[in-house]
Amino acid sequence: MAPFAPHTRAAAALRMKQIALDNQDRTIRRLRAQLATERRRLAATKKELEETRVALEASHKVIAGLTEIGLSMSKKVERMKVKKHQVRANHVECHQKFQARIHEAEDSMQAQHLLIEALVDEKDSLLQTIHGLQEANNAPAPFDGDWEEEPEEEPEEEEIEDIPLGEGEIDDE
Repeated sequence: MAPFAPHTRAAAALRMKQIALDNQDRTIRRLRAQLATERRRLAATKKELEETRVALEASHKVIAGLTEIGLSMSKKVERMKVKKHQVRANHVECHQKFQARIHEAEDSMQAQHLLIEALVDEKDSLLQTIHGLQEANNAPAPFDGDWEEEPEEEPEEEEIEDIPLGEGEIDDE
């Protein structure tokens, strides 16, 4: 069996090499499968990252738009506050002018009332002087001796109340 021994050893060595090659081939196929799986997973992750990047860009655009809208609204609010302050100042000024006119009208009415009273007193004095002169001259009395004085009509004063400054104000809130 000696002639077959080297052949058997060589065959066994070949068989061992074949087994090692088969193992390496299986390892390579397994590693290639893992690599393919890893590439698919990386591709999916890359796709997710791209979608996230696109979503972030869109989100940044929305945020920029909202920020711009917010700034515009802030400017409008500031302009409205200035306008409101001007309206309030105009309201106070008009109120003061209106109160001044009311006081002027009241003063004028009081002066007219005093003038009317003075004229009535002067009329009474003149009538008494005329009556006295007629009696002194024995002239006939044009008033039949009994003259009635017209009842003095008191003009009804319309009271104009001061309008409180607090009414009609614009509320800040």
